[in-house]
Amino acid sequence: KCEACLNGRQTHCENRTVLGIVDRDGVFAEYTSLPLENLHRVPDSVPDEWAVFTEPLAAALEIQQQIQIRPTDRVLVVGAGRLGQLIAQTLALTGCDLRVVTRHAHVQELLQARGIRTVTEADVQPRRWDVVVEVTGSAEGFALARRAIRPRGTLVMKSTYKGEMSVNFSSIVVDEINIIGSRCGPFEPALRLMEKREVDPSVLVMASYKLDDTLKAFEHAARAGVLKVLVGE
Repeated sequence: KCEACLNGRQTHCENRTVLGIVDRDGVFAEYTSLPLENLHRVPDSVPDEWAVFTEPLAAALEIQQQIQIRPTDRVLVVGAGRLGQLIAQTLALTGCDLRVVTRHAHVQELLQARGIRTVTEADVQPRRWDVVVEVTGSAEGFALARRAIRPRGTLVMKSTYKGEMSVNFSSIVVDEINIIGSRCGPFEPALRLMEKREVDPSVLVMASYKLDDTLKAFEHAARAGVLKVLVGE
């Protein structure tokens, strides 16, 4: 084992592989092999259609492993795609003063149906928010998040970025902004949340296809504004 693994930082293993992403094929196959420690028992009460969200839900929960969210905190989530929605659902459980930035009416409806308030980009008040979670992975999203965060606030970076960005680090130093990179999280807490029905990932499923129609499913998933498409037997 590498130094990271020996010190309990397995997600930063020097020899890390990631299913379908880094040096390991995905699982669109009849058989696949995985280390035993990567297997997690799904509670009987958690439907398969929910269980597929375990990884992104765990990533959403990782934020609360890294920082304490208090009921008095003003928290802004920038981006309301799949991960942004799950982050919003988990943060809502803390009782914080939560808002989610979104452009799409159907996404607003999904959030508002769960009692989560939304705002447009134009309505985001600058230098007001204690915690801002940036989930878009875009330069525009980062710029909005940076404007929103108050001095000595915490900016959580929850998405990777393509290419390079221009960042005014002097203003970050002057405002004493805490920046936290956040990636994967533990599966067991995510499974427990779904078992207790404290979150509902099923609202993100916009279509389900049979295995024979997998190509159609990919085409559907590629459309703008589509949150999640499932493929089953």
